Amino acid sequence: MRHHHLLPLILTLACVCGLPASGAPPNGQAANQDILVKLTEEQIHAAGVETQPVEAESGVGEIVVPGVVSVPPQQLRIVAAPAAGLVETLLVAPDEDVKEGDPIATLKSSELVEAQRAFLLAMSEAALAVEKLRRDEQLFKERIIAERRLIVTRAEAAQARATLDERAQILALAGMTEPEIAALRKDRKLAAVLMVRAPLGGTILQRHGTTGERVAASAPLVTIARLDPIWVNLQVPLGRAVALDSVERVHLPSAGLDGKLIRVGRTVDSATQSVTAVAEFRPGRSPLRPGQALTAILRVKGGGSSQWRVPADAVVSHLNHSWVFVRVPEGFRAIPVTLVSETPQFASVQGPLAVGERVATRGLLTLLAELAEAESK
Repeated sequence: MRHHHLLPLILTLACVCGLPASGAPPNGQAANQDILVKLTEEQIHAAGVETQPVEAESGVGEIVVPGVVSVPPQQLRIVAAPAAGLVETLLVAPDEDVKEGDPIATLKSSELVEAQRAFLLAMSEAALAVEKLRRDEQLFKERIIAERRLIVTRAEAAQARATLDERAQILALAGMTEPEIAALRKDRKLAAVLMVRAPLGGTILQRHGTTGERVAASAPLVTIARLDPIWVNLQVPLGRAVALDSVERVHLPSAGLDGKLIRVGRTVDSATQSVTAVAEFRPGRSPLRPGQALTAILRVKGGGSSQWRVPADAVVSHLNHSWVFVRVPEGFRAIPVTLVSETPQFASVQGPLAVGERVATRGLLTLLAELAEAESK
């Protein structure tokens, strides 16, 4: 039976015993001091209290936490329809790998036809403006026209070039490549079908559009992601967050991968009281898939303080601190400790313990009630 989630019960016991809601002991005793819980041998036996010995530890512990695989946001791209039109074909399927520039879909678009027509018109107007400027420059040299007319002609030519550049940019935004725009300049042949291409290499995660569907401009067609490196979002209990600064590496047992912790969140999930940490992995051929739930092991290196290994059931939360109950002749001594890491079987703690001391692992509800009563005196 685990006791880390007994805080509501302990607060109830504290209220019954007259402790203030703030969690501070009424007699002014500091929360970081050990407290003697006096019990006779008969009381200990009746409460079913059992103990196990404290063991010295090398200073490296583990925290087992759940995680979910996700794609780094900078490696995720939604390919949208560059212009309104009819989806003629979708050329890729989910989980298919594509390279940058590979065809994704074809669109029939009247907007594309109109944009090409406007481009050709701007190209003709720019050519006329250049010819008019050449003619007026010659007439000005022969003193046939005034300089004011030449200035106006130069401004008109500059405006025509700017309009042509604008129309070329509109075609590029509509999905036409530079070679396609160059071919339009040369052949002056309008294309009704637009080829949508992959903006980056990766894996198709999802198809949003369907063949034969009429879509608006910017409507999503497919989602592409680059899956190497990949992230795992870890949910770390708030009480263990202090150990995240000492994490050396993150291990995924199911995939046999080791990664590194790259980010620790500053906010706490109100529902789970956990902190989100992000670990990065190079999966290679390992089948890590976005959305996959898995278990991660955080390898934690202890600090300079003495570190001990105790059964996980021996560590309890009380008054926002972690405690263990050490057996002494008078009963038990409640000692505050720092929880460094934890597995389902064992916990690594730092505190004033010694090899050979025995800590309580069963019957802790009775000890907690006696602790609350001792604090109230």
